[in-house]
Order: sequence, then structure tokens, then C-alpha cells
Amino acid sequence: MRIASLNTQNMRLLPSREVGRLHGAWDSDDPEDPSLDRIDRRLTADLLRETDADLIALQEVFDLATLEHFHARYLLPSGARPYAHRVCLPGNDGRGLDVAILSRRALGEVRSHATLTPGDLGLSLPEGVDPEMPVFRRDCLMAEVGALTLFVMHFKSPYPDEAASWRTRNLEAQAARALIERHFEAPASALWLILGDLNEPDDPHLSLPRATAPLEHGFSVDLMARMPRPERWTYFDPHSGRYHCPDAMLASPALAARYPDAVPRILRKGLGEEAARFAGARLEGVGFHRPHASDHAAVVIDLPGL
Repeated sequence: MRIASLNTQNMRLLPSREVGRLHGAWDSDDPEDPSLDRIDRRLTADLLRETDADLIALQEVFDLATLEHFHARYLLPSGARPYAHRVCLPGNDGRGLDVAILSRRALGEVRSHATLTPGDLGLSLPEGVDPEMPVFRRDCLMAEVGALTLFVMHFKSPYPDEAASWRTRNLEAQAARALIERHFEAPASALWLILGDLNEPDDPHLSLPRATAPLEHGFSVDLMARMPRPERWTYFDPHSGRYHCPDAMLASPALAARYPDAVPRILRKGLGEEAARFAGARLEGVGFHRPHASDHAAVVIDLPGL
């Protein structure tokens, strides 16, 4: 099975006199050119076609109508093989951007955890955190596909308040671990994979420890760490000029042991030319900043036999 993950950057269906149009790959609080929106989404489709993944975990998809529109109007016309199973459940994002799944493989149980609270999991809370507020900023979408259980996530970004954002993200990581420990009798020997945008800054100068630490340190195996560090980046921040790797693939110890040679591939050909560290060929139509497929690269891994 081939699995991919991509933060689609603010994909939502906008009101239109036509059948509908998709918001381009740009953040709504930035001044951008909406005339490039359709090119962005064509590039998003081209990038996903290149993955040829059996299952794709997506972040920043507004709702199921958006996902269906993208699949029918962009992904299929790109030449991609269809995805018979399409999931996007309501989450907690203030802008309405959710996590989603496209799959060619039949899915077993699919479960949202958007309503889960810290109190539900008995988590110790930082001061000022309401124990009855949803713990996940968006969701932790669980989906069974064959023998594998996926947990698709999109944690709180490190902006605008770094310390407050760290507390939110750390609590999300604690909740994800508690959820997995609750779901599996023996988590280390089960086959599961956490994937998505965990928004962990890759900056050695930050004063705070890693907010995602509860999911690391032996609880999971970071498959992205199987790549040389200079190659381990999926996102370029044009404001700071820094390269980061917020996109994660954290495997259970059993899954990592089963696939000791499985190394993720990062598809950067949809990034704008401003991400100059990438010297490879880009998709036709990519510009300096926009048009682009997203501000994130796609991550792909092959797990044969699943």
C-alpha cells in the first residue's frame, strides 16, 4: 500500500454563479491574486496524481462538498485514477478547515475525535485550559484500512503566540497518545501510523522543547528521521526564509520493525520557486510564489503487503 499526506493550504468551495470554484492555495489573511486560484488547484491535483497513492491523508479541506468538487473537477481530469472512498468529517478549526481522506482501498471503521475533551482522557491541564473544551484543534481522524490503523491530524500552528500555541499542541500530542493507548491493548505491537501536519517548528534556537514529545521517545518511530537531515524539509516559510518539516509520519514500533527499509519520499515539485533549496524540476505552471500546488510538499511512503 502506498500512503501520501498533503496539507492542501486552505482548500474550500466558494460561492459562485457557476457550479462552484475552489479557493486557491493561499491563506485567507494574506493579500493574494484570486485569478490564480484555478491554476493552484490544477497543480494540487497534478501533485496528487504524481503520488499515485492508494490512500491520501489531506489537511485543510473545508468539507465533504469541497473534497467531492476537487475530486470530480480537478483530480479526475488530471488523469489520476479515482478514489472511491472519500471522507471529510466536521472538525474544530475556526475557519472550518478539516482533515480528509481519499482512498482506493475500502475503509473499515472511520471515527472522528473532534468532540473529545481533556477531561474525557483524564489529562493534566495547564493553567487556564478548560477541561471541557475540545482537545484537538481540528480533529484526530481514525481510519482502518486493512490491517493498518491511520490517525490523521493537523495540530495547532506555532502562531501568533508561540508559548500558548505550544501548550495547545503539546496537549494535542498528549491526547493523541492517550487515545492510541486506549484504542489498542498493546500499542507497541499494533500496526498504526500517525500522519499529517503536526506544525512542529524545526528551529534549534527555540527555547521550548518539542511539543510533540509525548508521541516520540519510543512511543513511535519517526519515519521522516530515516532521511538525512538536510533532505528532511517539507515547508518553506517565505517570511522567515526558514525550511521546516511539520509534516509527519510516526509509525508504531511494530509497523516500523515490519518495514525497516521504508523511507518516505518528499514531492516538492508543487512548491513555488521561492523554495530555492529544491533544485529539481517543478510541475508545469508553478511560479515564484504562486501559482503553486500548496505551501507544503507531499509526503509518500510505500508499505508493500498491507
